[in-house]
Amino acid sequence: MASLATPRSAPRPALRATTPGARPAPSARSVRHLGPNWYASVMGTSIVATAGAALPVDVPGLRTACTAVWALSLAMLSVLVVARALHWTHHRDQARAHLLDPAVAPFYGCVSMALLAVGGGAMVVGRDWIGLPAALALDTVLFTAGTVVGLAAAVAVPYLMVVHHRIESASPVWLLPVVAPMVSAALGPLLVPHLPAGQAQQTLLIACYAMFGVSLLATLVMLPLVFGRLVTGGPLPLALTPTLFLVLGPLGQSTTAANKFADAATGVLPAPYAHGFAAFAVLYGVPVMGFALLWLALAGAMVLRARRQGMGFAMTFWAFTFPVGTCVTGAEGLARHTGLDAFRWLAIGLYALLVAAWLVAGFHTARGLFSGALLAGPGPVSAGPRPVTARTR
Repeated sequence: MASLATPRSAPRPALRATTPGARPAPSARSVRHLGPNWYASVMGTSIVATAGAALPVDVPGLRTACTAVWALSLAMLSVLVVARALHWTHHRDQARAHLLDPAVAPFYGCVSMALLAVGGGAMVVGRDWIGLPAALALDTVLFTAGTVVGLAAAVAVPYLMVVHHRIESASPVWLLPVVAPMVSAALGPLLVPHLPAGQAQQTLLIACYAMFGVSLLATLVMLPLVFGRLVTGGPLPLALTPTLFLVLGPLGQSTTAANKFADAATGVLPAPYAHGFAAFAVLYGVPVMGFALLWLALAGAMVLRARRQGMGFAMTFWAFTFPVGTCVTGAEGLARHTGLDAFRWLAIGLYALLVAAWLVAGFHTARGLFSGALLAGPGPVSAGPRPVTARTR
């Protein structure tokens, strides 16, 4: 079964002697199997902070706790960027193998979303500790880099899928590169008030709306393939079952983006368009949030089934965090624009689910890092034939 902690195409170490001088440094060896999927942990941590800060409930100390979680996500991103730089410097063969592996390449969308999530978090809660000028500078850099990487991944990964990958069946991870522009669309409006009035503000807001369309239409192409795979091929392998939650990402993030457009359009766009965005936030967000809840129930039932059949921890558990977090922010936006208590309680309930998922994924990830299990490569190839085993479901 493929594991997202260890890409399935990673070559097994050869059974040959090497001289000590030919080996990379221990720190470099430890990141050989560090794939782009690790950025999901940064995304999942950052969304806990930003979603918690916007909850429609007054909890003493909540904002301070959210700011601390954002600081943790910033530290995680910094360490991961350095580790991935070591990976590309010392293990280019493995990095190329990741790009050519259809199970791993889509996770390059997570690189973009991690940058964007931490940058947006700086404007939402990080400004409390580092100040607005520093938060604005940090978000500007991360938003620009994340958007460029996201748009590149949205083109490059589907190109690799068509030209180089040999794909057996559709997977929810296909959504990762195409949902990255939607994250830019949802977080870009945070920068609009800090641009010069007029053309600059309007250009950024309309560009975010364009990226909303790019991601939404690409999702509408991918999602039927994913559901068709489930209907015709049956349940996903146990370790990959949590990736069903990735479908919530474009649903919740697009609802969040629609609400952010409505917030930012007033005073930036002419009145008819500003009113149109306000209406669109509700007319689009409510039915999409309804479908997100339907999918949440379906995916949750599949996860419970997989758990009963022995599903253990894998890095795919991080799929329970960021996608659910986007639904929290989507529900928060709908609560603001409709004034309905139902959306407020929905946001609170989903946030409780998000925090529980983050604690579970974070605990097992930390334990796997300390033990070295999550960074270990595939075991050596046995010299003799493998025993034949059978497993029943």
